[in-house]
Amino acid sequence: KIEIIAFVYSSFIRWLVESARWLIITNQLDKGLKALRKVAHINGIKNSGDILNVEVVRTTMQEELDAARNKSTVCDLFRSPNMRKRMCIMLFVRFANTMPYYGIIINLQHLGSNIFLFQVIFGAISLTIRSLSLLPLNHLGRRISQILFSFLVGLSILVNTFLSQEMQTLRVGLASVGSGCSTASLSCSGVYLSELTPTILRARVSGIEVMADRMGAAVAPLLITLEVFFTAFPWIIYGVFPIIAGLVVFLLPETKNMPLPDTIKDVENQ
Repeated sequence: KIEIIAFVYSSFIRWLVESARWLIITNQLDKGLKALRKVAHINGIKNSGDILNVEVVRTTMQEELDAARNKSTVCDLFRSPNMRKRMCIMLFVRFANTMPYYGIIINLQHLGSNIFLFQVIFGAISLTIRSLSLLPLNHLGRRISQILFSFLVGLSILVNTFLSQEMQTLRVGLASVGSGCSTASLSCSGVYLSELTPTILRARVSGIEVMADRMGAAVAPLLITLEVFFTAFPWIIYGVFPIIAGLVVFLLPETKNMPLPDTIKDVENQ
């Protein structure tokens, strides 16, 4: 079934427009202009052919074209102070929000006996909250949305940790909120991180972001072994880490309606 779904989704790729930035940087100006005009037409901009020409593109993207001639590496993300701060904070945010999500999912037996029902409830709530996360992203901005969802994840887990086992309905509800807010937080961080990083390194940052996710997923089940010292110890860690992540996000700038940085120099100048 998964292969069939992947095949159906892959059939829609033919309607996607190639990245105009990549085409222009790789000296395919004609194809880049064609892609830009197509997007302008979709957005309802008339006479885009008069506005978008080779001279305008060269002038607008001259700095990015100059930067593209120098090969950038992953190490460049950690050499300059502002870029290093952004990367370290956002990778920690990804790690701190992925860890409790998998911690809840793989330990459903702590909430009750009907783990299959819990899976359905978690899936429905996660899908709903993740879809609704677009609203705070558009109205509150990236930073506040990231802080809000990270705090909700941590608080829901911490409150749930110290509730009585007899209050099963409330515990399942809080766990569902924590799981749903965790997925929403990951959606926010994906948008936020892409807007915090320069265009020339954005693809590499996506790969590092996935590594932070996998580290959180790998650490989550290992923390359960700490129950031998104190039963609530792993769950306290699951709850505290997202709250810390929400606090450190205050150190990042807001990116809503701001121009995307094209180079590391743009990040440092911000």
